[in-house]
Amino acid sequence: MIIDFEQTAEFLRNCRDAVIITHQSPDGDCIGAGFALRDILGTLGIRSKVICGDTFPERYSFITDVQDGSEDFKPKSVISVDVADKKLMGGYESVYGEKVGLCIDHHVSNTGYARKTLLNPDASAACEVIYELAVYMGVKMSRHCAECLYTGIITDSGCFRYSCTGWRTHEIAGEMMKNYPDIDFALINRKMFEEKSIERVRLECGAVSGMESFFDGKLNILTVTKEELHKDGVKPDDVEGLAPMSIQTEGSEVGILIKERDNGSYKCSFRSAYSVNVAEICAKFGGGGHEKAAGCTMRGNLDKIKTRLVGAVGEALGL
Repeated sequence: MIIDFEQTAEFLRNCRDAVIITHQSPDGDCIGAGFALRDILGTLGIRSKVICGDTFPERYSFITDVQDGSEDFKPKSVISVDVADKKLMGGYESVYGEKVGLCIDHHVSNTGYARKTLLNPDASAACEVIYELAVYMGVKMSRHCAECLYTGIITDSGCFRYSCTGWRTHEIAGEMMKNYPDIDFALINRKMFEEKSIERVRLECGAVSGMESFFDGKLNILTVTKEELHKDGVKPDDVEGLAPMSIQTEGSEVGILIKERDNGSYKCSFRSAYSVNVAEICAKFGGGGHEKAAGCTMRGNLDKIKTRLVGAVGEALGL
């Protein structure tokens, strides 16, 4: 059931001891949205905790280091943020998949698994939806809440470079910069887009040097094996942000980052530079997302997986 801000506000004001679920392989938007909502519920006197099937990357510690163990309670309300499909909850799907009372999202591919869904597919990020919700509710956002929301917006919009960026996206960022002048927004930008570990730089070099191109460079595929991920010093968040590199070459239209997981599956992250709808491609393999950024998980022989992906992209390109 799709609901509006008024119905969402009513749900939040009446929920108790809420667990807020973010998606596996957490990124800046789901982490920012989860912890911003936690702050908002806190101003309403409602206890909540943010959970994820995977570990939160260290680079987001300035957001996540607010939970101290006092959130150890049995949930009475279940909320998901930035989770388009319950299967993206990872290990928590079996626990909470059928119990989500409210989902706050911006993915057009949302499957409607929650009892109630606040959905704005035109928003650049789930954090943009939560910002508008907080304004509607008249909630005074804390400094930490603003940091969470700004982080989510810049990571999902590519620091305002992606086509999902709307005029309101810029306006919201401007409002936060005006209302929270003590926040070092430039430092957050640097942490999200420029600062890298030496292991990440080496991982980039390996991925790019092994890049495969198809259809005269219209499609590029980067592959990261689990052996590379298990090299000394490589952290889970070192892989985040690699996918956009697949469409940085001149003439590229679609890019795919294939990351091997320990369980033998492959996470395939798609990016589109122009008109190809990669969400439609991913849907063919049980995935989804946005027109310009989507993903799916596949199993089997890697070469055969690549063949299937290349074929699907070639069809989308009309080749």
